[in-house]
Amino acid sequence: MLNLILASIVLSGWPQTAPPAELKAFDGEWIWQEDRTPGRAPENFNPPMSTRLSLRAESDAMILVSGHGSGHTNVRITFDGRMTEVANTTPGSLARYRGSWKDGTFTYEVDFIREAGGTPQNLIRRAFTLTPDGLIVRSNLMDETVGLYKQAKDVPLPAMAKATINDLSWMQGNWSGIRGTENQIYFEELWSPPRGGSMFATARTVNRDRLSAFEYLRILERDGSLVYIAQPGGAAPTEFYLTEFSASRAVFQNPRHDYPKQIVYERSGDALTATIGYLVGGSPRRFEFKRQASAGIQ
Repeated sequence: MLNLILASIVLSGWPQTAPPAELKAFDGEWIWQEDRTPGRAPENFNPPMSTRLSLRAESDAMILVSGHGSGHTNVRITFDGRMTEVANTTPGSLARYRGSWKDGTFTYEVDFIREAGGTPQNLIRRAFTLTPDGLIVRSNLMDETVGLYKQAKDVPLPAMAKATINDLSWMQGNWSGIRGTENQIYFEELWSPPRGGSMFATARTVNRDRLSAFEYLRILERDGSLVYIAQPGGAAPTEFYLTEFSASRAVFQNPRHDYPKQIVYERSGDALTATIGYLVGGSPRRFEFKRQASAGIQ
């Protein structure tokens, strides 16, 4: 269906301008919220492009600021069908964009030339339409993928469960796991005991005896509930809010974050599982830990 729409646009000509008020509403950063592809099973839910994208509109063009997946930033695509070529790092390799504006929808297509004199490959088509729900993005990925994006200010935060830091005392300890075909990936989280309304942790991943990732983690009491604060690689903190818990399970959510939107910890005896993913569907990532002896952390 999307291919037919795009073909009709090409055959009927490329409108050159759009009303400024309509275009202004496209400006800003958009965060993926839902897979709206008709008939798609929840386990296959995925966004039609990056989970976070940024657009900036001009009177005769749309600028793909970031998040459109090609590795390029600030790509200016005019509405009159003219080609915009962006060079890649490989000599002779480039991406070619062209776009249109019609009936409130911005559409663009991009193909890739991998080497000098090569033929275009991997044609990607996307269409962006503002609706009362948010920004609908359609892509020809996986035949067709439809996704809903919203700006953070328009996404409500979840209701928080009442809890104290002692309710998560079962998370304390030295937890580690190994995975990979040759057990080459080691990962760990070291959670301190609850004290002073807080728990702290350091996490790291080691791949083939080389540090590949690290993270600072906190759980803090706030307004009668708990907030999980993650800083992967020491980056700026991202907060997730406790929405449910039991004596062996805790769920933290932040629908305003691109990925993950949900973090779940579950304990069974000396095993701890951390699962990250979307709020609904998709393929969550699971980390399975075993409790290890560690001086000072019980």
